[in-house]
Amino acid sequence: MSTEATAAVAAPPQGEVVASIAYVNGRRDHEVPIEEVGKHVDPKHGMVWIGLRNPSPERLADVVNQLGACDKNQEEMLESHRRPKIIDYGNMVLIVVITVEVEAERPIFGETQFLIGEGFLVTVRRGATAGHSPLRERLESSPDLLKRGSDYVASELLDWLVDRYVVAAGKIESVVEGAEQKLLIRGAKDADIRRLYRQRRDLLRIHTVVSPLAEICRRLARVEMSAVDEHARPYFGEVADRVLRVDELFNALRESLAFAFEASLMIGQAAQNDTTRKLASWAAILAVPTAIAGIYGMNFKFMPELESPFGYPVTLGVIASVCSFLYWRFRKSGWL
Repeated sequence: MSTEATAAVAAPPQGEVVASIAYVNGRRDHEVPIEEVGKHVDPKHGMVWIGLRNPSPERLADVVNQLGACDKNQEEMLESHRRPKIIDYGNMVLIVVITVEVEAERPIFGETQFLIGEGFLVTVRRGATAGHSPLRERLESSPDLLKRGSDYVASELLDWLVDRYVVAAGKIESVVEGAEQKLLIRGAKDADIRRLYRQRRDLLRIHTVVSPLAEICRRLARVEMSAVDEHARPYFGEVADRVLRVDELFNALRESLAFAFEASLMIGQAAQNDTTRKLASWAAILAVPTAIAGIYGMNFKFMPELESPFGYPVTLGVIASVCSFLYWRFRKSGWL
């Protein structure tokens, strides 16, 4: 490798390497130079935790190559993913998780990768807005937790990502409640229908990236893997249960939008039926004077009522009586 290429690898871009720390007996021991990661991995005495954010392909390939990752592993980590997945490479396990954050009432999807090996853990974030620093600080304050190894830390990271799902669900829930109120109060308009379709589409996309994570965690809890200790498996089982509950919450929000839309349609149909009944009632009432006026407007010469001095007031009285009776009947039946 040339001097220029070595310098390019040795000097990572600003913000590319979030953390590269060696832990001994669960306590922070020293910072690890990113170009010497492989030399500091010591499974017997501690763990190296490396955090990368939007790394360049060269930087990521260099780090995982130092840790002994095979070519297929490196290629998989360099690719972008749309669904969660897990791959067991024997000496290490790769977990891909899709993150969900909500901004401006729309979900933002990112990707986080966990490479679990004996004595090391590599986290790679692409597009994920929330960092792992709060979790790292919490674990560092409890050395007994970090002593359990990289597989336990990975379970804590997955659990922390589920917490982010819960936060996203809370924000979307407020959006759904607002949409329900608009639909039930003023009915479904064209703009509301478009917004409703977009929100249901967003919730469906969230479901497709969240639901596979439950199966991944169940596999980590049940299937024997060399990179996952048997004592760490129950923690992944707990995470799987949480993922299922969160996924059910997203599905419930999607169904709530569907129910709200159906309710708004029913309200609109009821209002339309009410209007139709009123129009039919007034049409029946107005048909009486229209019919009588039409009969006497035919200008026949021999019509007995035309010669009667009481013909005009009697006709008006009949019209008023019939119209009043019809109005009373329609009013009583609730049509008016």
